[in-house]
Amino acid sequence: MSSPLISVIMPCYNAEAFLESTIANVFQQTYSNIELIIVDDGSTDSSPALLIAATKAYPALTLFVQGNSGPYIARNLALQHAKGDFIAFLDADDYWTSDCLEKLYLTLIKANADLSYCGWQNVVENGEDRPPYVPPAYEQGNIHEAFLKNCPWPIHAALTRRSIVNQLEGFSTRCFSAMDYDFWIRLSAITQNIVRVPEVLSFYRWHHHGQMSSVKWRQVLDAWCVRKDFADQHAELIKYLDLSILNELINGPLRKQALEAFWKRDLVSAQKLFRTLLTDGFWQLSDLKYLVPALLPLSIYSELVLFLENK
Repeated sequence: MSSPLISVIMPCYNAEAFLESTIANVFQQTYSNIELIIVDDGSTDSSPALLIAATKAYPALTLFVQGNSGPYIARNLALQHAKGDFIAFLDADDYWTSDCLEKLYLTLIKANADLSYCGWQNVVENGEDRPPYVPPAYEQGNIHEAFLKNCPWPIHAALTRRSIVNQLEGFSTRCFSAMDYDFWIRLSAITQNIVRVPEVLSFYRWHHHGQMSSVKWRQVLDAWCVRKDFADQHAELIKYLDLSILNELINGPLRKQALEAFWKRDLVSAQKLFRTLLTDGFWQLSDLKYLVPALLPLSIYSELVLFLENK
């Protein structure tokens, strides 16, 4: 009996520096029954030509093209055409070990799970790579509490059943810089039947070749929105949590990141986050010395901070 088909979903935007090696990485997997669906998101570099050449070299590669709309709309388009029983995601500048999909699949099947996940490493171009990281065995604890703390794994460090992805109806596009996080935390409301592969099998490239980025305050607020929405929409899953613990899980990172932005002198982010804290009400009296000045116009706020710093 042949192995089930795995659909690999890949958005591509101006990824010429890594595109060929990433595509080759998919088709060099030891798990061979793979289809790769790539959506070119309006690339303006040589990616379109490279993709056309790749479709001729790899019969299992299907290419779609859209105007520049972002990676999540691209993934949703690819998912509409996926034929596999299992889904994996890989961005056009990241990569796996050659046995990544095989290990994820075999572990998932052995555990009769709905999703398997693995460790990863951030590879820094022209810099020092981050340490390899293997996440905790979330299935042995409380998944929802753990997922409220942070995004459990990057987009390319998991394999899941197509039936689960169908229930999610793809990626939401409301919180642009936290849509991976939104996808996985919404998945945890559908199934908690997950299993870990305690190895580093996936690699995320940090570089400056058109990589999607976001200002710090937007990343923080989008993740905050994801946590709040999950708590509002799935209150029955977290009703065991004390209200003070739940508030800390949802709002604590917002306060922490606001203070971190302030001390790093990212005053644009600090001002946005402090203002949100003040409006939301999750603050302490000791925070007022940060919150009140943040109500000033940015230029005056920046001058005030600089004056106090040099005083």
